[in-house]
Amino acid sequence: MQRYFSLGESRFAGAVFMVMGLFLWAGGGLTALGAHREVIDPEEAAKDPDFAFQGEYLGEGKPAKGKPEKVGAQVIALGGGKFQVVVYRGGLPGDGWKRGDDRFTMDGQRQENTVRLEGRKMQGAIADGKLTIQSSDGTGKMVLERIERKSPTLGQKPPAGAVVVFDGSSDERVEEKGHLTPMQTLLGGFTTKDQFQDYTLHAEFRLSWMPEARGQARSNSGVYLHDCYEVQVLDSFGLEGEHNECGGIYSIRRPEVNMCLPPMQWQTYDIEFTAPRYDAQGNKTANARLTIRHNGVVIHDNIELDKGTPGRKPEGPGPRPIHFQGHGNKVQYRNIWVLEKKEK
Repeated sequence: MQRYFSLGESRFAGAVFMVMGLFLWAGGGLTALGAHREVIDPEEAAKDPDFAFQGEYLGEGKPAKGKPEKVGAQVIALGGGKFQVVVYRGGLPGDGWKRGDDRFTMDGQRQENTVRLEGRKMQGAIADGKLTIQSSDGTGKMVLERIERKSPTLGQKPPAGAVVVFDGSSDERVEEKGHLTPMQTLLGGFTTKDQFQDYTLHAEFRLSWMPEARGQARSNSGVYLHDCYEVQVLDSFGLEGEHNECGGIYSIRRPEVNMCLPPMQWQTYDIEFTAPRYDAQGNKTANARLTIRHNGVVIHDNIELDKGTPGRKPEGPGPRPIHFQGHGNKVQYRNIWVLEKKEK
């Protein structure tokens, strides 16, 4: 496989270690020490000069040998003018790039209105919405422009017969009051009053702006299906995409691709859920199953869950509510609806 800029070491495995090196491993999971500022208002986040640079970029790169190819990049803000840039050969995750494809990382430092990039015998810059990288020997170059991807199901209206859990007007369909914000969103930490068995769930969420935070301290929440299976919500933009990162089934399974968008962009989960089955004696006769689309891309395809996840209730017969976790962060939710499926 042809490599960019004649860099034999710019392979997937090395890039993983560089990205994950940003985080502190403890107890088998990612964590961070101390409290960090958390901004939930986009206008307030935009006052941070780093905010304009973070996000996704797409364009073309010319390898040392060969024709120009599609290239994507994700720029992760780390606070204080520091950045980590992950460059993907073939496009962005879910749009050309898939697990195992080539990628590499670079470090960035903001200098007034420009972010200077270094790494892997390359130099580059981000300025005026463009990301450019040049190899030291001049044989390779890429030029990418900042884009903002949106989920195709963003703002999707509930179909006829759906239970509207939250549409921005009232929190009357949820337990644990006090999570309604002036922006007509709900902060994580609530449970549906209604209980469900098999259903389609649509939920939209927005991660907070927390550039100084790391790992599980960075905009942490989760959606508990059947009150016992957690679909993780986390700012894992640009990371590997593990079971304890956005889209993962916590402690059980990682997503097929990390479709987490940058913080402060609205994202969607569209979930097809089939509850476990139990006999009259309380013995489980069939495992739960689910399919998840994160921002329109299938990240779990009709998988079977043979156990629950930590943090809520043990497995059991339904119907049961859906819980939206509050985990010390202010992840926002909106446009939540559930369409129940009738048993055949």
